[in-house]
Amino acid sequence: MNIDWNAAEYHSNFSFVYKYGEELTGLFTLKKGSRVADVGCGSGVLTQKLRTMGYDAFGIDNSAEMIALAKRNAPDMHFIRADATQFTLEEPADGIFSNAVFHWIDDHDLLAQNLARNLRTGGELVCEFGGKGCAEAVHGALEDIFAERGLKYRRTFNFKSIGEFAPVLERHGLVPTYCTLFPRPTLQAEGESGLKNWILTFLKEPFAGIEAGEREDIIAEAERRLRPALCKDGQWYIDYMRIRIKAVKVQ
Repeated sequence: MNIDWNAAEYHSNFSFVYKYGEELTGLFTLKKGSRVADVGCGSGVLTQKLRTMGYDAFGIDNSAEMIALAKRNAPDMHFIRADATQFTLEEPADGIFSNAVFHWIDDHDLLAQNLARNLRTGGELVCEFGGKGCAEAVHGALEDIFAERGLKYRRTFNFKSIGEFAPVLERHGLVPTYCTLFPRPTLQAEGESGLKNWILTFLKEPFAGIEAGEREDIIAEAERRLRPALCKDGQWYIDYMRIRIKAVKVQ
């Protein structure tokens, strides 16, 4: 994954991430007591939700800050610091859950291979992440503004369509049984600062090496250009697209 998190700030200001993920848990059809790994568990809110559903849930995240926060939030639960593409469980899980994570991972083949390796045959993968076109208005505006200043805007997200991601899963024995790609304009916290806070939190790499003053100017120009489309009554909405998939391991 290609970002360092301020865990407490993320948990507070971007609570919509795990709140939207709650309905995703309902795609599981596993029996109570099944072992479920929450991959990219963040602060552990959805790991706890899985436990309330009767699953033997535990969390995996590559961020030391997020794991520390998850352990503080749920000290009686098990959390592991590990990379989603490299973790190894002592025995395969019955289910793997992941919300708002896979678009941060560059190599989806390596990811799918590792998920399949850690999932029992017949086990279920349930995931949601940013899909094709996610936040395109924001990325497009920043790309234009960077270019006007002689800068290159680096797109660091791995957004895929169903037609691009489903075959990746199938190559590794994970057969999709449910797939959808849908728009979800998402309200940001902090009112007028909503777009700025979103950019500063999620777009750190594109701004690497840019001085603070120029960064502020770029963000201000993005706010000006995007206000007619993304700001309503002083509240910013990011033009999210989400891909949601359930798959079953067949081999």
